[in-house]
Amino acid sequence: MSETIELQGRVWQARELEQIRQWVAQNPTWTRYRLSRELCTRWGWTRPNGQLADMAARSFLNKLHARALLHLPPCRRASPNRMKHRRLECVRVDASPVAGELSQLGALELYEVSRDPDRRAVFETLLATEHYLGYRSPVGENLKYLLCTEQDRPVAAWLFGAAAWRCEARDRWIGWTDHQRAAGLHRLTNNTRFLIPRWVQVRGLASWGWSRVSRRPVADWQSKYGHGIELVETFVDRSRFHGDAYAASNWLEVGLTQGRSRGDRERQIQVPRKAVFVYPLSRQARQRLHR
Repeated sequence: MSETIELQGRVWQARELEQIRQWVAQNPTWTRYRLSRELCTRWGWTRPNGQLADMAARSFLNKLHARALLHLPPCRRASPNRMKHRRLECVRVDASPVAGELSQLGALELYEVSRDPDRRAVFETLLATEHYLGYRSPVGENLKYLLCTEQDRPVAAWLFGAAAWRCEARDRWIGWTDHQRAAGLHRLTNNTRFLIPRWVQVRGLASWGWSRVSRRPVADWQSKYGHGIELVETFVDRSRFHGDAYAASNWLEVGLTQGRSRGDRERQIQVPRKAVFVYPLSRQARQRLHR
């Protein structure tokens, strides 16, 4: 085995992996669930809000097991992650046309719907049925926004989730080291979904909507997860879109992806290269990410 291995944004030394192997071997009766939680306690893996980062620890152990660097006990029961097993139940959404000038829509209200079951169901239905990538319940920290008219009709939706572990163009723009990236990645978020439904034809809605959404994630992330964020990233498939909405909203285009997927360990899976856009949430965002 090589002296080091990179997993989940950190370089691990061979001696650290050997310590984990010995520790797992010393506790053969423990389940994978208990191992991940005990590992959090043993190594002080917690989220900024003080909760154990057991999902991250479980993912780390599973990746070691998949690479034959560790032997985990067999799974004894389904994952306790309720979001993984949750079935999406679509609700009826009014798809009659909404067209005209932005001023004709009247007052628009932006909602963060994570804790709003009714609007969250509308949000999930829209992404599942209208977005070309579909929708699966996000794993990890996330925010869900729905923009609605006074009549509570949805006209746009945004989903923010985990940032990419590594993105050369983004990392180069920030200018951070691997160590800084590993320490600061939780202060980035990825705008993984942006949707204006096909029946909504309102010029300027995308940039106006982003001007409202961009004011929310810092405070909402702090309230929900106990820490702030500094930067938003997104990837635009140029074979489908030009990225005009992001450009008009003052996002910065910083390069292209390498054309590989997140799970492409052997660098053999070819996917379309995407334009990388970033949006600093303050003037000091890049400097703060170096701390």
